[in-house]
Amino acid sequence: MTSILDRPATTTPTRLVPSPRVPHTRSPRPVGVPLPARHHLDHTHISTPNLALSDKPAAQVLRVIRQAAPVFRDEIADATGLSTSTVNRQVGALVKAGLVRERGDLAPAGAVGRPRLPVEIAVAEHLTIGVHIGYKVTSITAHDLLHRVVGSITVPTPAEAGAENALTSLAHTVAGFTSRWRNRDIRWVGIALGGRVYEGGNVDHPRLGWSQAPVGQVFAEILGYPVSVASHVEAMADAELVANPTQRGSFLYFYAREMVGIAFSVDGSVHTPSAGPPVIGHFPIGATTLLDPHRTGQLEAATSDTGIVAAARAAGLGITDIADVHEAARDGNEVARDILVERAEVLGRAVALIADIFNPDHVVLGGQAFTDAPQTLPVVAKVIRDTSVTAKRDVRVSRAGVSVQQQAAGAVSLDALYSDPLGAIAITA
Repeated sequence: MTSILDRPATTTPTRLVPSPRVPHTRSPRPVGVPLPARHHLDHTHISTPNLALSDKPAAQVLRVIRQAAPVFRDEIADATGLSTSTVNRQVGALVKAGLVRERGDLAPAGAVGRPRLPVEIAVAEHLTIGVHIGYKVTSITAHDLLHRVVGSITVPTPAEAGAENALTSLAHTVAGFTSRWRNRDIRWVGIALGGRVYEGGNVDHPRLGWSQAPVGQVFAEILGYPVSVASHVEAMADAELVANPTQRGSFLYFYAREMVGIAFSVDGSVHTPSAGPPVIGHFPIGATTLLDPHRTGQLEAATSDTGIVAAARAAGLGITDIADVHEAARDGNEVARDILVERAEVLGRAVALIADIFNPDHVVLGGQAFTDAPQTLPVVAKVIRDTSVTAKRDVRVSRAGVSVQQQAAGAVSLDALYSDPLGAIAITA
């Protein structure tokens, strides 16, 4: 198996759907941070992102500029295969929209006639806001047009408050966060979370007890920005495409933290099943030694952060959260170390078996179950190698590392701009 796991890692096109206007029957919301009137749209825009590399000319041009800037127009034409006239039109439109800027200071010296001016992404003017709603923790991030995190906060997910109260509370927290960026134009809000996302931004999230939770509607109404909502593992797979847009083939993305899930992408497009994301939390794991003290026999219950804490407490360790388990293992506690090693073994077998079913060109591992325990990655690699029927499977840890949730939400927030930049700007203008 060709893999980077044998050594510990050092983690250093949107469908715009106007949401239906429904009678407002909710109880009054608490007063949040006031938003400037220019932020509010005439009506809400809630979208389900395509999570794919768009073939629209403006999107292709923007993608090359994002990857190679500063870059000249003829270089963009070579990279995209578009005609020079098409590239010129798209660059001109992107400059007019404020997404791209010309670098007159980098014009070739001594040029005769109209100077060739390279272009680059305009990062100082625009932001998008990413929200990853986790089972226990919600991460809120601001991203520039290069998908870089320029600011972030983390808050507890108010899971006990009920779906609408929790969403309202989180949306007002986001409103307070956006007030930091009054000198930037916030273009979009992207929300990534577990469960099944329906057209219009409603979500079923069994772990949080949410059914048809109006995620998109609540955030759009409170914030006044266009909103995209996506399943978080699919969003993580899309973040890999954003980071590596030139890499083609098929990818199996395997995520493990508090939830366990998979996504599959082929040739630059994340596959979104009509029945919702694949559910693998119930995947059978067989006999265990320290894990799964309640003997559920299921992957997520045994290997989730909550499951690891339960295993540690059942083994007599006086710990309260997953960070305590990692700290105990680092301090030489053999029980904590053995629990993390067994988690790596169970996850490695699951990765190998699922990869054998999909038979992807590449397997990407994401989530803190992998990145918070780099010392166990060689165990994961060995188990995959010993279990899989494919001797040399390419397995790697996500480039996002410990920021995978932030990068996933950021990918959702940028999807509209990356898929149809001029259309997205027209909506937010």
